[in-house]
Amino acid sequence: FALALSYQFGFKLKWFPMLYSTSRGFYSSILPSVSLCMFTLASIARFTRTEMLESLSSEYMELAESKGVYGFKLIWRHALRNTLIPIITVLAPLIVDLMTGSLVVEKIFAIPGVGSLLVTAITSNDYNVVISLSFIYSAMYIGIMLVVDILYGIIDPRIRLSEAVNE
Repeated sequence: FALALSYQFGFKLKWFPMLYSTSRGFYSSILPSVSLCMFTLASIARFTRTEMLESLSSEYMELAESKGVYGFKLIWRHALRNTLIPIITVLAPLIVDLMTGSLVVEKIFAIPGVGSLLVTAITSNDYNVVISLSFIYSAMYIGIMLVVDILYGIIDPRIRLSEAVNE
């Protein structure tokens, strides 16, 4: 997708630069940003819509409506709260996909960063850098999953972290 964007908007239409340049600043980072987040945003929007439709047609929504809750309050207090748990569950791996996808986008658009460092380390057999970057990305993945687990308890008070019960 990044190559197609670069070819169409950078080479054929000449709307954006094909490669990243620090002298052009924000202007040259538009294509890499769009290529990195387009599919992620589309999948989040599609999943959110599906979950909201399912939540809005559930029995507890009918109960809330019968109690006189309508409009904005019905959506935010009842539907969205129950929809956020599955959305956050899907969002965590997508964030990790963005982090690892940025490695590829950096290489395609010639952005100096961790992606080019990793490719250089792999081609020159610099195992220490490869292992270090793998460790950093693994730690970030674990950190993101920890934040997601904590957010579960904040969004839905019925889900709480608790100590194991010894029997």
